[in-house]
Amino acid sequence: MESVNAESLRKTYGREKLLAVDDVSFSVSKGEIFGLIGPDGAGKTSVFRILTTLLLPDSGTATVDGLDIIKDYERIRKRIGYMPGRFSLYTDLSVEENLDFFATVFGTTVEENYDLIRDIYIQIEPFKKRRAGKLSGGMKQKLALCCALIHKPEVLFLDEPTTGVDPVSRKEFWEMLKRLKMQGITILVSTPYMDEATLCDRIALMQRGHILSIDTPQRIINAFPDHLFAVKTGDMYGLLRALQSNKNITDSYAFGEYAHVVLPPSGISPEDVQAYLQQQGVAGIEWRKADVTIEDCFIKLLKV
Repeated sequence: MESVNAESLRKTYGREKLLAVDDVSFSVSKGEIFGLIGPDGAGKTSVFRILTTLLLPDSGTATVDGLDIIKDYERIRKRIGYMPGRFSLYTDLSVEENLDFFATVFGTTVEENYDLIRDIYIQIEPFKKRRAGKLSGGMKQKLALCCALIHKPEVLFLDEPTTGVDPVSRKEFWEMLKRLKMQGITILVSTPYMDEATLCDRIALMQRGHILSIDTPQRIINAFPDHLFAVKTGDMYGLLRALQSNKNITDSYAFGEYAHVVLPPSGISPEDVQAYLQQQGVAGIEWRKADVTIEDCFIKLLKV
């Protein structure tokens, strides 16, 4: 059963008709964690605003929990939870005041749906009298999630929920999402962090308003057609410059402390590349085979 279905969504902004969403289509099954993965400006937020009925598409159609985003927008708003990218709660209200307010807006109480938020709320309960604006980034994130869940939504939209949050809080947040999935909630999450892609059931890689690929993270990785190596030396700038000057190398780019080198399935070999680098005066080369990541796949798809 599909919880979300988008067909050929398109959205432009301003007189210049700047294209933000370009023929985007995808579906999300009930109880699935689905990720929109891409950098800032990829169109993720625009897609979320369309699906949460905050923005009208120029063309295309979409349904959420079987309801049309235009005809049934009022009913959709009662069935979804939405956590925008920026902290949007009332900073001058306390933790418990914010939670009570959002429960009242949706005609429910904190007590009625407490089971759904218990695991999250107990972490911020010691600060329940503190104003929301005085919370740390991780605590703000947990409060916002509680407020988005308090009316027991069928579908939860989380727009870049871990941006600017420390690594420990990021890990805790994804563990929370896994527990929510076990309760049957469909979760759509957008993120610019490629490492978070593997935590989703399926993902859509986005860039400049359109989708490059949709599949499970592992299938996208398995579809990488080339051989990948990690190379390091004392002069990384000289290394990258030498690699990029060799037309037989499929691609090369900085990747953390290494350079990733992409070689075709047949043709130039790693030994050929090492010999070439030595001819170019690159010394002290450390060379190893690398595991393909979602980020490598994304870079590959950008250049197809």
